[in-house]
Order: sequence, then structure tokens, then C-alpha cells
Amino acid sequence: MNETLVIAFTTFFATIGPIDVAVMYPVLSRGMTSRQRWRTAVRAVFLASCLLYAFALFGQMLLDRLGISIPALQTAGGILLFLVGLDMVFARHSGVASTTEDEDREARERKDIAVFPLATPLIAGPGAIGAAILLMTNAGNNLYQQLAVVSSLGFVLLLTLTLMFMSGQVQRLLGVTGMNVVSRIFGLLLTALAVQFVFDGIKGSGLINV
Repeated sequence: MNETLVIAFTTFFATIGPIDVAVMYPVLSRGMTSRQRWRTAVRAVFLASCLLYAFALFGQMLLDRLGISIPALQTAGGILLFLVGLDMVFARHSGVASTTEDEDREARERKDIAVFPLATPLIAGPGAIGAAILLMTNAGNNLYQQLAVVSSLGFVLLLTLTLMFMSGQVQRLLGVTGMNVVSRIFGLLLTALAVQFVFDGIKGSGLINV
């Protein structure tokens, strides 16, 4: 269970990116009062939580209906997480785990930013959704591993909300260099996990007998 906790926490921390969200939040919420910023942050994390937990709990059912096998999910999810990890290692933004330039432009013109771009794609982006389904699928019917994944997701979401409340302090404390260092460390760990997911998927498919 401890291993599952570490893997789940690392994966969710990397794909959700609490520090990145905290850094972008002051920019997106510019002009809001303190009360409005607090309510927007709570609403965004709540909506993202509903979305991520829905995919975590019912993702397997969706896969079964679509006829997608677990090895296929492991391989595809590993590739997606690998791309997220590369973005983090090279400190760049491609839209996989963040917003694109067009999305940023639209967000600045919207009055309500809780749903878009905060809840999705910043918090519950494709990488986080894929990770939620993949980790719960890998847990199988092991209740302890499932609890480890669910609790890790909840902790990272709570951390995201906390850092959003402290977004100004986080920016001043870490600076651009500090944020990139943290991002690169977790990005390296995520790419290693992603490669392992791909290996497991290929092995499980039976295409290559190891």
C-alpha cells in the first residue's frame, strides 16, 4: 500500500500541478475581491474533484463499455503521462497539463473562471483524468490500493486548494527558478513511471513474451 501511495501521490502531483495552479491563479483572478477569490478557488477544486473522482470510480465501467482493455489503457496512459513529464522536465506548456495560448486568451475574457480554465483543464486536465483511471485500474479489486489512490488524489486536491489560498506567498517564496526545479524533479519521476506503465501494458497485451 505504501508503494501505491507514493506512486499515486507523485503521479497526481505531477499531472495536477498544485504549484503551477497556484502561480497562475493570481493572474486569472486579477480584479477579484479576497472573498471572490476564495469562493472561486473552492468552487474550482470542488468541480475538479467531482470530475476526477467520477473517472476514478467509473472509468473502468466506461472502458468496458468501449471495449478498451487494461493493457491498452496502460500503454496509452503511459504515453500521455510521458508527454506530461517531458513538459515538466523542459519547463514548457503544450496544453496536455495546462492551458494553451488560445485558452488563456478566452479565460481572460470570461467572468467566471472556476469551471474554465481552473477546474478543467488546469486542475482536472487530460493527464490527471488519465492518471485517475489508470491508477484505479491497476489497483484492481485490492481495496487498500484503491483507498491509497483515492486518498492520494484527495490530498493533492486539498494541497492545490491550500496553495491557491497562499498563491502570493508561493510565488514570492519559490520564484520562477524554484518552481522549475520542483517541476523538473516531479517530471523526471513521472516519465519513469510512464515508461513502466507502457512496459506493463505491452507485457500484459501478450504481444511480447518476456
